[in-house]
Amino acid sequence: MNDTAQRSPASSPSSPPGSAETRGPDPQITRAAWATRAVFFATGFITSCWAPLIPFVKTRVGADESTFGLLLLCLGGGALLAMPLAGALAAKLGARAVIAAAGLAMIPMLPLLTLMPSVLLLGVALGLFGAFLNSVDVAMNIHAVEVERRAARPIMSGLHALYSVGSFSGAGAMALMLLAGLAPSLAATLGAAAAAAALLLALRGLLRARGGTDTPAFAWPRGVVLLLAALSGISFLVEGAMLDWGALLAIERQLLPVEGAGLGYMVFAAAMVTARLIGDRVISRLGQMPVLLGGSLLAVAGIALLIAAPWSPLALAGYALTGFGVANMVPIFFSAAGRQRVMPPALAIASISTTGYAGVLMGPAVLGFAAEATSLATTFGALALVLLLIPASARAVTRL
Repeated sequence: MNDTAQRSPASSPSSPPGSAETRGPDPQITRAAWATRAVFFATGFITSCWAPLIPFVKTRVGADESTFGLLLLCLGGGALLAMPLAGALAAKLGARAVIAAAGLAMIPMLPLLTLMPSVLLLGVALGLFGAFLNSVDVAMNIHAVEVERRAARPIMSGLHALYSVGSFSGAGAMALMLLAGLAPSLAATLGAAAAAAALLLALRGLLRARGGTDTPAFAWPRGVVLLLAALSGISFLVEGAMLDWGALLAIERQLLPVEGAGLGYMVFAAAMVTARLIGDRVISRLGQMPVLLGGSLLAVAGIALLIAAPWSPLALAGYALTGFGVANMVPIFFSAAGRQRVMPPALAIASISTTGYAGVLMGPAVLGFAAEATSLATTFGALALVLLLIPASARAVTRL
């Protein structure tokens, strides 16, 4: 499928009256699209419900900072082990089966995390939570690619926007419940129940398509999938850098006070959500190539502004430009993974998800070592140069 083929055939002026192209959208696909949106929202919601609970869980098991850091690695380790398996299972059984099984398994894990009495049991619970949560993440993206293919129009950016909206909602709801004096276990149970309700409603509308029985249990990424995984890793790396190091860069350059340094990431995140909410319409109108090219250049310009801005309003504009620029890259890469024919799409999407998650886990640490050897400004400058690999590879992605 080429770039222009992303547009809906229903928009063709040459379609004869009464043809399939002029009829309304397939009700099954419409239901599936809304169900997929609910899964993205629920996954973002329950993911961010965990963050406000961390101080309470840490105190309960009596872990110090270094021990708790190792515990959080269990969360990432469970995710990295489960994501390739989730892709293989989705290829064999269909994405809906994986979403249902892993989604219903992850729901009770959230309140269980608040009840673990020891470091060892908490580590096991975090590993399972990471495995179930990220299995849903892989499967919902596989399902989204199938829905987008059948709908013959872009929907991926809007889905990722709803994940972000779910994240904001989950963190906010959990923080409010804890501030109101609810016990962490009760607040976690209510948060999990809300996510479960959205997930159960979604399961009724998800597609029941099955994968091929001859799909291998595992396949190393190859060909263009390697390229898509690398480019996705770069995009995730930028997101991780803005989350973990963006505030420190603003403080180091004396652009924002310590108390307000988090404002930069808020601007970045808000720009990302906004760009993703309108991303599908922009891609439908302009095509994927201009969005990748323009987004890359916007992100590079935003990072350059962060490095060189002499005063805070310009720095905040840099955060916004970076957010607008990277917002729709990963959705485009997932869509491209669904179109390629080098390897089964489900396994390709699992490879990309695993690479991206590894980038989120390890990337900030790598940037920290680089900043220690040079400076944060130099490190962000190198990150902007790496981003230029995306426009250089845009044609190979969009011609799939």
